[in-house]
Amino acid sequence: MKYDLIVKNGIVVFRDESRSAEIAVKDGKIAAIADQFDEDAAEEVLDAKGQYVMPGMVDTHVHINEPGRTEWEGFETATKAMAAGGTTTCVDMPLNALPATTSKTAFDKKLEAAKGKTWIDVGFYGGLVPYNLDDLQDLADAGVLAFKAFIATCGNDEIPGDFKDIDDYSLYKGMQKLAELDRILCVHSENASITDNLAIEMVNKGKTSVYDYVASRPVVTELEAIQRCLLFAKETGCKLHIVHVACAEGVEMIKSAQEEGLDVTMETCTHYLALNTDDFARIGNKAKCSPPIRDLNEQKRLWEKVKAGDVAWITSDHSPCTEDLKQGNVFEAWGGISGCQNSVDLMFDLAVNEHNMAVHEFVKCITYNPCRRFNLPQKGEIALGKDADLVLLDPDASYVLKSENLYYKNKFSAYEGTKINCRVTRTILRGNTIFELDRGIEEGAIGEFLTYPKQ
Repeated sequence: MKYDLIVKNGIVVFRDESRSAEIAVKDGKIAAIADQFDEDAAEEVLDAKGQYVMPGMVDTHVHINEPGRTEWEGFETATKAMAAGGTTTCVDMPLNALPATTSKTAFDKKLEAAKGKTWIDVGFYGGLVPYNLDDLQDLADAGVLAFKAFIATCGNDEIPGDFKDIDDYSLYKGMQKLAELDRILCVHSENASITDNLAIEMVNKGKTSVYDYVASRPVVTELEAIQRCLLFAKETGCKLHIVHVACAEGVEMIKSAQEEGLDVTMETCTHYLALNTDDFARIGNKAKCSPPIRDLNEQKRLWEKVKAGDVAWITSDHSPCTEDLKQGNVFEAWGGISGCQNSVDLMFDLAVNEHNMAVHEFVKCITYNPCRRFNLPQKGEIALGKDADLVLLDPDASYVLKSENLYYKNKFSAYEGTKINCRVTRTILRGNTIFELDRGIEEGAIGEFLTYPKQ
């Protein structure tokens, strides 16, 4: 058999080790792995000498915003950015598109908007909001991979179709229904009442610095909301995932629940590990998000949890907007960080180079672990029969991220000006190169839609 592609001479990152190996690809799948292949055994041979060959990142937390707010970010620009950054699969959040993905009709509109515009494979969330308990079955049947709820104020009541944060009754009833459907609920966990009123208090006192914003969303507001979700999950039997955990105590709380047998997982994000509050103050509103970027001590404690393996995976929480929405004082500015293009290289630099994580442990945090949780059996590792979604990363390259490097619709990021001591040189989706450093993004949107496996 003649293979379509052989990747040779690289250090291949498997689930439990990294070693010299060569990978052969046929019909988009990993067909063989060997110490060495004959070069004439494939139509195309890529030399990965001096580079790591890793499975493509699976980013389960991105906000693409199409349809409805495509001027913030659309499928084409978002997926090109992820391709350039080494992400080959993403899961799109139900907000901030208009209409939000809270019904089958809205989901169909999102699929139609995305057709022919995805350079990587894309799965989708359905939303859980106070008004859509009767829509959850239809969304599950349509194939959304999981559901998302917000325990923090979000959305605009004056904008038809916007996402809405959830009250406790609807959360409880929704978790009961999702337990019946055997689907995961992912929750943004911050106490809305405390954070909203502390923000009002700060602004009324004229306290509008970055440090005041962080103080208005203290760790306790995150912990209280996480605890509430854990209690409801224990009562209802709903599978639970806590998104963007920003504090070590939150990790400890969730780990304790896991040890008690609760079906719960957690993620953190690149920005909580790359930035602290002093960085936020230096960068300004481009680094505003919620939960907020926390102080250096909290960041160090969170890193210890990641290195210990307590945090299942890392996401970008790519939440873009137009540049004008980042103007004004920090309480007025849009909260969200554009970051999906740098989740692989920046995190590799931080985790492997600075914090001495084993490469295969880092890779599990961005590939295998989210795939195992989100029922994506063809993704997430280099193994026979898996999709040939590969990233070549040069650990000896370095560059300073500039706005002109970015593929986002709005070319700004909290990471601009950061020196990154490694670089993605090629991204391969199902055996096809979709990005090459010297050439840029390849023509042709070959991404596919991913749906929940039929039982």
